[in-house]
Amino acid sequence: MNLITPVELPAGLPAITHAQQLLLLGSCFAENMGKQLSENAFRTDINPFGILYNPLSIARALRDIQAGRVYEEADLFFYRGCWHSPMHHGAFSASSPTEVLERINSRLQQAHRQLENTDWLVLTFGTAYVYEQAVSGSVVANCHKLPEKEFTRRALTVDEIVSEYTTLLNGLLSRCKQLKVLFTVSPIRHVRDGMHANQVSKATLLLAIDKLQAIFPRSTFYFPSYEIVLDELRDYRFYADDLLHPTPLAVRYLWDRFAETFFTEETKRIMEECESIRKAVAHKPFHPGSEEHKRFLGQIVLKIERLNKKYPYLDFENELIRICRTPLN
Repeated sequence: MNLITPVELPAGLPAITHAQQLLLLGSCFAENMGKQLSENAFRTDINPFGILYNPLSIARALRDIQAGRVYEEADLFFYRGCWHSPMHHGAFSASSPTEVLERINSRLQQAHRQLENTDWLVLTFGTAYVYEQAVSGSVVANCHKLPEKEFTRRALTVDEIVSEYTTLLNGLLSRCKQLKVLFTVSPIRHVRDGMHANQVSKATLLLAIDKLQAIFPRSTFYFPSYEIVLDELRDYRFYADDLLHPTPLAVRYLWDRFAETFFTEETKRIMEECESIRKAVAHKPFHPGSEEHKRFLGQIVLKIERLNKKYPYLDFENELIRICRTPLN
């Protein structure tokens, strides 16, 4: 008995491997899949601007990364005791403009250095609605709870998104010949838009991506995260208490479908090795300063070294940092 409507996964897509560099930008899928990729030792940069929701802000972030832009105090504003950037998530905000700029520019420069070697650009669109500053007309990535009167809210059109990304991708693909772009649409519903408007918004994003795939058939791909959650997981037990965000179980299900689409058998074997190392590092000892635990940590380090010797591109930085921080006395 089949109790779900299976979503057909795209076939024949290029594989994603540990040897490749990935950059993920956008809404929840970028965050959730990026975390899974990072935990499995893929070389991954996740949201250098923080979570982004609309296609124009994602495009602007990419342009800033490509140009290696340096943000200045004039790019910030002060509100409710903190300095903010309208292009960045609140995680970058702080009471000092110097601190905000340090956070912003260090992340941006890191992404800039890696961009030309990036193999996969994973872009997750969340909504087609944007907020424009009433004075300047500029689209903001984050309103930071400023009064609504300071913004004009409008919906992007399919042609507007396609035009923006046609120019952007032509520039990126001319510099990064190896680059492949994976589009996804966030399954999170933006209920503040209203249920009908949310559906229209998602449809706009899907139509724009479809047109971009027709323009760049060899370089752009689509993963149906939106369809999988809405069709295969169409039950509120797969949603958090807000009934909007997916539960950890739903995220794991999406990850399994993602792996089924993009990972080779060799990649899956490497992931099994990485998982065993991650579980070992996460193990909480009864006696962290004992000789037995020191030997245990040494065995983990040796296992990482052996795996890195075979696959030198694996990223175990987080695991090694955690081992180094473990008290040994």
